[in-house]
Amino acid sequence: MGNRGMEDLIPLVNRLQDALSTAGQSCCLHLPQIAVVGGQSAGKSSVLENFVGRDFLPRGSGIVTRRPLILQLLTADTEYGEFLHCKGKKFTDFDEICKEIEAETQRITGSNKGISPVPINLRIYSPNVLNLTLVDLPGITKVPVGDQPADIEYQIRDMIMQFICKENCLILAVTPANTDLANSDALKLAKDVDPQGQRTIGVITKLDLMDKGTDARNILENRLLPLRRGYIGVVNRSQKDIVGKKDVKAALLAEKNFFLSHPAYKHMAETMGTPYLQKTLNQQLTNHIRESLPAFRSHLQSQILSLNKEAEELKQYSPDDPARRTKTLLQLAQRLAVDFEKLIEGSGDRVDTVNLSGGAKINRIFHERFPYELVKIESDEKKLRQEINYAIRNIHGVRTGLFTPDMAFEAIVKKQLSSLKGPCIKCVDMVSQELITTLYQCINKLSSFPKLQEETERIVTTEIREQESKCKEQVLMLIEIQLAYINTKHEDFIGFTTAQQTNNQANKKTHAGMAANHGVAAPSRLIVIRKGWLTISNLGIMKGGAKEYWFILSAESLSWFKDDEEKEKKYMLPLDNLKFRDVEKSFMSNKCVFALFNTELRNVYKDYKSLELACGSQEELDSWKASLLQAGVYPEKVTVDEQGNGAPENFSDPQLERQVETIRNLVDSYMSIIYKTIKDLMPKTIMHLMINSVKEFISSELLAQLYALGECSALMDESTAQQKHREEVLRKHAALKEALAVIGKFSTSTCTTPLPPPVDSSWIRPSSPTLPKKTSGGVRGHAPSVPRVPSNASSQSTDSLQQITRQHHRAPPSVPRRHPPAIPNVK
Repeated sequence: MGNRGMEDLIPLVNRLQDALSTAGQSCCLHLPQIAVVGGQSAGKSSVLENFVGRDFLPRGSGIVTRRPLILQLLTADTEYGEFLHCKGKKFTDFDEICKEIEAETQRITGSNKGISPVPINLRIYSPNVLNLTLVDLPGITKVPVGDQPADIEYQIRDMIMQFICKENCLILAVTPANTDLANSDALKLAKDVDPQGQRTIGVITKLDLMDKGTDARNILENRLLPLRRGYIGVVNRSQKDIVGKKDVKAALLAEKNFFLSHPAYKHMAETMGTPYLQKTLNQQLTNHIRESLPAFRSHLQSQILSLNKEAEELKQYSPDDPARRTKTLLQLAQRLAVDFEKLIEGSGDRVDTVNLSGGAKINRIFHERFPYELVKIESDEKKLRQEINYAIRNIHGVRTGLFTPDMAFEAIVKKQLSSLKGPCIKCVDMVSQELITTLYQCINKLSSFPKLQEETERIVTTEIREQESKCKEQVLMLIEIQLAYINTKHEDFIGFTTAQQTNNQANKKTHAGMAANHGVAAPSRLIVIRKGWLTISNLGIMKGGAKEYWFILSAESLSWFKDDEEKEKKYMLPLDNLKFRDVEKSFMSNKCVFALFNTELRNVYKDYKSLELACGSQEELDSWKASLLQAGVYPEKVTVDEQGNGAPENFSDPQLERQVETIRNLVDSYMSIIYKTIKDLMPKTIMHLMINSVKEFISSELLAQLYALGECSALMDESTAQQKHREEVLRKHAALKEALAVIGKFSTSTCTTPLPPPVDSSWIRPSSPTLPKKTSGGVRGHAPSVPRVPSNASSQSTDSLQQITRQHHRAPPSVPRRHPPAIPNVK
C-alpha cells in the first residue's frame, strides 16, 4: 500500500467503526467522494490508481474510461473486489478486476468507443483503506469517433456534473502539463460547480513530457493562473512502464527522484508528487471528520444518557446469583404494588395525557355509568300509575275501598327496590373488569420473567374474583336490608298527609322531575353541566350535511357554537319536554349516535322532528347521557300493556284517581331516599371490599404467596428475549462509551488545516464548448450548467469547505441541468 497518510487515519476510524458496529449502528461521518475530472489521456486513471495503490484500471490511448466507475473502498480483514453486476463473486486478483471492467464496459457500450452513463459499481475490501468513494469519469472529448454520437461532449459533461455538483465531492481537476492550462476543460467544469474554489485541487500531470527548456514552475507555485487550493504536480507511469508491469512503489520512487533532480522543481519537491497529493486528500478527510465530531459526539452522549439507567439496572441482575434473584423478586413485587396504587389512586408523576387510568375509569363508573343504569330501569309515569292502579284494585278485591291502602305503597316500593339488583351487580362487574385491566398494565413490566408474570397474574386475578364475589354478596345484602323494612318515618319522607294534600296538576312537573332525578336537586339554570364536540349527523346534504359543532349543556338548554371559542352561536335548544334514544350505527360510520326528540311531537330543530348527535366512542356517548340525565333529559321508555287492560289513566272513579296519585307521590318520595342511599353506599362498598382489599393484598400478601409456591428460582428465569435484550443493552452501552473514547483520542491526535484565502480565478473562462453543427435531433444548446444541489447533500457533509460557504451565505448553484441521454436496458 503506497498511501502512508491514509494509514495514519485507518486505525482511529476503524476503531470508531468497530465500536459503532458492535453497538449495532453505522458510522455516520459521511466521508467525501473524490472525483477525478480531466480530458482524454490526461492521466486521471493513473492518479486514481496511485491513490489506491493498486493496478486495476484499464489503460490505453484515446478514450479508455467509457463508463463511470464508482469505486467504494471498504475496510475488511481480507483484500478482494466485488462488482454489483456479479454479486457473490469475489475477485482476489486485481488483473481479473481490470479485465472485468473492460468486459463490462464493452457489454454496454460495444467495442467501438461508444460511451454510456450507466456506472460500473466496484467495491474493494481491504484492511488498508478507509470507507471512501472514488469516481473515475470518462475523459472530456470534443470530436466523436467510432460509434460515438455527435453530442459526445455534452453527454460526458452530463455524467461529470452528476457527481461533482455534490457538496461532499472533492474535485481533482487533472490537466496535462503539455497543454494550455487556460483552456483546461477540467478547471472550467470545476469553476461552474465550485466558483469559490473551496473543494477543487489542480493536478498537473505529464511534467516529464514537457518540451526541453520549458517547465510549469510558475503554475505549480500558483503565481500564474492561480487556484485557491493551488496545484500539485505528479508524474505517472508511462504506457511503456505499464506494459512492463512497473509496480506502483517503483513508480513513486521514480517520481520522487524526478522532482528532486529537476532544477525547476527541486525547491518544492516536498509539495509535489503523488504522496503529497495523498497527504492533501487525507488532510481533507481529517478536516471533515474533525468537524463532524462535535455533532456526532453529542449524538453518542445522548444515546449513552438514555441507556445509563437501564444499563445500571441490568448490571445489578445476575442470573446465576441466588441472592440477586431474590432481591430482584422483592423489588419487582414492590414496584408492582406501587404502580397499581398509582393507577388507582392517581399520581402527579408521569401523568398519562392520552388515555384514562384505571382509577379515573372507576370514577366514571361510580358517577356516570351507575346513575345511568339506575335511570334505565326506572319506569315511566304511565307504567308507574298503571302498576299502582292494579295494586290498589287487587288489594280491595270485590269491595270498594274508602281509604288508600298502604299495602299498595309497600308492594310498589319493594318491586322497585328489587329492580336495583341488576344495576348494582353490573356496577361491581364493571369495576372488577377495570381492576383486571389495570393489573395487566402493571404486570406487563414483568414480561422479562414469563413464569413470574404468569403466576402473579393468576394469584392477583383470583384475589380480585374472590373480592368481587364478596362485594356482590354485600351489595345484595344492602338491597335485602332495604326490602326488610320500609321506613315511613324517615325524616325526608313526605308521609300520607302531605301526599294527599299535594295537588297533582299543579305539581305534576315538579314531582316528575323529582322522580326522574332520583332525589337529586335540579341544578341551577346558570350552571354549565358539560361542554364538548358533537356532530349533527341527520342534516341533509342541501343544508350542509353532517357537521361538527361545539355543544354546551346547561340545566335549561342545549346550545351549540361554530367552534370552542364560543363566539358564534348557531342555535339554543330548550330542554323542556325533551327525551333521548339510542340510534343504530350506520354501516358507513363507526360513530356512536343518540337522538333528542320532543315528547309532544314538535319539531326539535328547524323542520326536524329529532336531532341526531354523534360521538367518537361509546365511552363519550355514555358520558353525554349521564350529563343529560343531570340536566333532566331522560331516555325514552316503551310501555306495553301485556294484559290488554286498557289505559289506566282514564279513571272512571275519582276516588281511585286520588288514591293512585297519593301512592305515586309516596313512592316518588321514598325511592328518592333509596336512590340517594344506594348511590352513596355503592362506591363506598366497592371501594372497601374490592379496591382497597386488592391493593392491600398486592402490597402485603402477594410476595408471601409467590414464596409459598416453592419455585423462586424458576420464577426468576429470564425469557430468551430478555437475555438477548440485556446482553444487547450492555454491549451497546460499552461500545458507545468506547466510541466516545476514540473520538476524544481522534480530537487530540489529529489537527485541522485552515482553508487557503481566496484568489482571483477570473482567468478561468465559463464552460461554453463549440456547438456541433447539426444532428438528427437538431441543434443542441450550450453545455449543461450545474444542477441544483439537493438539500440533503449539504446536510450530509460538514467539511470545512461547507463551513466557509455557510459563513458567506452563498446559495448553492441553481441553474437547471439538461437531462442526460436515456440509459440503455441492461439485460
